[in-house]
Amino acid sequence: MDVEELVRRGLGAGEPEEAVLKKLTDHIISIKNARPAYASAFAHAVIEEVKNTQGLHGDFFEFEPAGVKMGEFGVGSRGKGDFFAHREIARIIGKTNASVGVDEMDDAGAVKAGGEYIVCTVDGMHSRLSDYPFLAGFHVTRATLRDLYVMGAQPVMLFSDIHVADDGDVAKIFDYTAGVTTVGEAMNVPLVTGSTLRIGGDMVLGSRLTGCVGAVGVAQHLTARKSTAPGDVVLMTQGAGGGTIATAAIYSGFPEVVEETINLNFLITCEALIKSPVFPEIHAMTDVTNGGLRGDAFEMAETAKCRMVIREEATSSLVEPHVREMLETLRIDYLGVSLDSLLIVAPAPVSEEICRTVRSTGVECHEVGYVERGKPESVLMVNGKEQDFTPRFRESAYTPVKKVVDTDVRDFEEMKKDVKRASESAIKKKQRVLRQLMQERKSPA
Repeated sequence: MDVEELVRRGLGAGEPEEAVLKKLTDHIISIKNARPAYASAFAHAVIEEVKNTQGLHGDFFEFEPAGVKMGEFGVGSRGKGDFFAHREIARIIGKTNASVGVDEMDDAGAVKAGGEYIVCTVDGMHSRLSDYPFLAGFHVTRATLRDLYVMGAQPVMLFSDIHVADDGDVAKIFDYTAGVTTVGEAMNVPLVTGSTLRIGGDMVLGSRLTGCVGAVGVAQHLTARKSTAPGDVVLMTQGAGGGTIATAAIYSGFPEVVEETINLNFLITCEALIKSPVFPEIHAMTDVTNGGLRGDAFEMAETAKCRMVIREEATSSLVEPHVREMLETLRIDYLGVSLDSLLIVAPAPVSEEICRTVRSTGVECHEVGYVERGKPESVLMVNGKEQDFTPRFRESAYTPVKKVVDTDVRDFEEMKKDVKRASESAIKKKQRVLRQLMQERKSPA
């Protein structure tokens, strides 16, 4: 619980200060099991701080609200709203001199230095694994290494950031770090630096854990999405999922499926490909994560300005059997969730050699589609007929809570207008502050 927000909402709604004080004091006693005198003093201090911030104006204290909440727009939920928000973030960042920039919607970026590409990426841990720190650390580390490998990079180091709310057990930090370094040591990639903080400092009560792991690598041949070309074929490896599938298993009563997700298949497969003679022939690679195959095929088609056709009957066998059984039982669309599969786009003549290289690591791989000229879109072929394959508003609802959340959706087009207005405001603020800084730089005191 965010105590600062509770006070801001209460005072903003016109509640008497004494009523807000009592409500907050009761919450602190309940959550922290604190002495009444301590809880009252804490609540008084929070109210004082909030009142001190009222009436602040200007670029550094205000922002243009969109009037759209993160959850209702689906930010982080790997669907249409999330993709739209990320493209607005790319607009705020703007065009840079990066070899692969954020505007290309890859999961990693690259710059050229010293004759090689330096590739960097960062991934946030799955929010629902807060009570399972080892799993959180393991899966986020594997995810961030995936993002390097699919860019054609050899990882050289990891960095970690972890935040635990005020009442969280310190042991969460250690268990999370153990999960991170299990993957790092297995792949011979050292964890070299990081940060450890509390979520919201004193202002957030509870034990919630969140964090991220980033990685840096080097590459000679980039396999970014933009290199996808008409005439290419699309290959896919078998996957058992990562943090998303583990979360679905835990919260839907299938804990035995979690063990299927504990493997290094994706990373080992990528290493084998990068070291193989066929690797320079590969045009693009990505991991099936962002809203599942629906999301990734759509983003690849958009980025490369091509039409990507996926054959449904070719993909179904590439879901690990235990995972597939769970998803079918729970009626979760496997095409809309993260499967931890590798998607490879390459010219047709080298497809068999690529598949042989992948199979040499013990992982199945075969062709699932092709790329052609046409409108930038992704299409699903089912029984020889084309079906729309665009991402849904959110990824497939894979927990009981997400199934409920999916029933409450505002008009998407209206929300987009408000989000666009807010991003435009952020761009203008950036430009104002930049002009000021550049003017000061030109005219030092």
